Amino acid sequence: MSIRQFATGLVAFPVVAFLIACSGVHTPPASIGPSPTVLMVVPQSDGVGTNREIAVVFNQSMDPASINASTFLIAGATGTVTYDATNKIAGFTPSPDFAVDTKYSANITVGAKDLSGTPLAAPYTFSFTTRATSDTSAPYVIAVNLVAGATCVPQNQKILATFDEQMDSLTINPSTFFIVGVTSTVTYDVVTQIATLTPAASLAANTTYTIMITAGAKDMGGVPVAPLQQTFTTGPCQSGGTQPVALCPNIGAFSVLAGSTVTNTGSTVVSGDVGVSPGTAVTGFPPGSAGGTIHIADGAASLAQATLTAGYVDAAGRSGGTAVAGDLVGQTLTSGVYTSTSSLAESGDLTLDAQGNPNAVFIFQIASTLTTGSGSHIVLANGAKACNVFWQVGSSATLGTNSVFKGNILALTSITITTGANLEGRALARNGAVTLDTDVITGCACQ
Repeated sequence: MSIRQFATGLVAFPVVAFLIACSGVHTPPASIGPSPTVLMVVPQSDGVGTNREIAVVFNQSMDPASINASTFLIAGATGTVTYDATNKIAGFTPSPDFAVDTKYSANITVGAKDLSGTPLAAPYTFSFTTRATSDTSAPYVIAVNLVAGATCVPQNQKILATFDEQMDSLTINPSTFFIVGVTSTVTYDVVTQIATLTPAASLAANTTYTIMITAGAKDMGGVPVAPLQQTFTTGPCQSGGTQPVALCPNIGAFSVLAGSTVTNTGSTVVSGDVGVSPGTAVTGFPPGSAGGTIHIADGAASLAQATLTAGYVDAAGRSGGTAVAGDLVGQTLTSGVYTSTSSLAESGDLTLDAQGNPNAVFIFQIASTLTTGSGSHIVLANGAKACNVFWQVGSSATLGTNSVFKGNILALTSITITTGANLEGRALARNGAVTLDTDVITGCACQ
């Protein structure tokens, strides 16, 4: 631009500003921050019950007034649009029900805006197909992160409840999920199907409380949950009192569980069930043998995976852990929670000492990988039990050749148990594979 052009622009700018001011036209406020986006659609894309709510999850808080029947549209259907500000979820409930065996197209328009007035950058479209029936089955709670009657519970304890199916998030709130007599906040995660209750203040010491989930909590078809009630007692307790991770009873008899595949080489012996979900491949049985049932993407495996997710979240969320790092070889650890911010190794012998308490619980929170050396051993001392040891692994776990390992491995990705290893516990992988090679796996039984 020349100096003359620039000067002309300077003259023109006040004139334009004057004309706008005199005309009474107001420029809209500038958008603040990036445009909001839709993170996911709930529920699945196909086989939707004809009475089911259809929902989308936004990446940031939206202006509730902008989430309505003119911005959340489903072609060929009418219904009620709601917005859950706590969990950033917009829902469309059909009225009347959707037609059976029909494909629908949905659209979130750019009229949907965040709290700063910034609209979606472009309309968000998706489709889903209904099934021949409505949803009438009652949802239920798969797991609570405290066993019924738990004692010595920390006074800052959060309560996590995992449901077996997607819930209407607006019905998951402090009036349907609460500790009796305690003011709390409640959030719901559609990815894990976990509701989290957080007390507004620390609970009283050495006090018994009651957890309630009422029939006011409903699934996305409007069917109420089977009510739940259980008690717990806070600490502090001199004996420590770390609670076990919530796996039972719905983990069932699974000793090996994978998300994608279970692969075996050689004469592996598994005492309990072997399963995979949502994957569909289990290979190497025989020559491997399972003392229980092999489950491939069936209801039992799906329930076990949901339970594993709840247990993983429970273990990862335990607070107050003692820091550990590197190689644990040669150490003796007593019951409690241990936290590693990166990878953890065990190249020789590690002793877990229950100090005479048969209910002692050991929880290891590992941000990345877990690797044990060839011929390494986990040694249980003074009443420690393998089934009360939990290894929450942020990526993958590898057990070395001819090693002896104790406890429940809850891995986000995969588990590799190399040749000749002996595992007393469970190998549970959420997303990836479990790979076996001439191993012995002795599982745990739920009481």
